[in-house]
Formats: sequence, C-alpha cells, structure tokens
Amino acid sequence: MSATLTLFSRAYCHLCDDMLDALEPLAKRFDARIVVRDVDADDELERRYGERVPVLMLGSPPSGRELCHYKLDTDAVLRALDER
Repeated sequence: MSATLTLFSRAYCHLCDDMLDALEPLAKRFDARIVVRDVDADDELERRYGERVPVLMLGSPPSGRELCHYKLDTDAVLRALDER
C-alpha cells in the first residue's frame, strides 16, 4: 500500500505552495499520494493549525504523524517514507 502524505494548507500561503512544490518529487519517488487539506474550509482544522501552516503529516489525523511545518524537512520525509 502506498503512503499518504497529508498537507494542511491554505490558498493564500506561499509557504504552502513552496512545500507542495518541493514535496511532489519526493512523493513521486516513493509512489506516495499527496492529499491537500484546506484548513480554512474546516473549522476544526483551522482551530488546530491556525497560522501554523503548512503542516505535513504522514497519514492523516488522528493517527497520522507530523513530519514538519512551515518548511519541508526533506530528511524527515525521506526517513518516514523509507520506513514504510
């Protein structure tokens, strides 16, 4: 089964766009799928993440594991995907 990377993002966030752009080649390399969740479209996500976006998680809440926020931590993502 391929891994799922969940990116909590918002539309007007340049850091979110940067993280997604940097994440796409890593996901492709590991045949992982990226799910982008707009925190502004869900009150609970907005409360949970607020201005702390982008947040990248391996899996999805509540059992997912946060890998990084604000900036892509390539090493953390590679380790997490390699462990799968």
